Amino acid sequence: MKTQSEPLKKRWVSLYVENDVGVLAKIAGLFSGKSYNLSSLTVGETEDPTVSRMTISLYGDDKTFEQIKKQLNRSVEVIKVLDFTDLPIHKKEILFIKLHSLKKEETEEVFRSAAVFGVTVSDYDRGSVILESVKTESENDDVLRYYKKYFATRMEAVRGGSVAIESVSRSDR
Repeated sequence: MKTQSEPLKKRWVSLYVENDVGVLAKIAGLFSGKSYNLSSLTVGETEDPTVSRMTISLYGDDKTFEQIKKQLNRSVEVIKVLDFTDLPIHKKEILFIKLHSLKKEETEEVFRSAAVFGVTVSDYDRGSVILESVKTESENDDVLRYYKKYFATRMEAVRGGSVAIESVSRSDR
């Protein structure tokens, strides 16, 4: 049992890994086997079809996070580990919100509010609207909170994990 443990901090790590069957399962297994809880994990092929890039976010203390990075570096399938926690990066996540059983006035309000939030209306019909938001995690939290306030029982939401890339400038803008 820990006493006076240090506060958990949001951490970001990016991995270049071999683009092979089972690599994602092995990396995810590494986290679950040690009882590390991931907030988000995204993976996609890079410009090199033999390499994938994973972006992982989690909450952890310094000691635990150092252990995670060491274990990832020891994994044969991991080509490179980048700690983005304190670096200037660009990161976005995708959020889809489906609102249904809307009255005409509500649909009009959804269109207006989407414009205010800078959210795209991806699809709609007489009583339903699908919104698409590609923003930071906290901005998407705000969007979700707004629509949940008015349409909680008539909405579905799905979020993709964040993707991130190092900033090319010296400071985060």
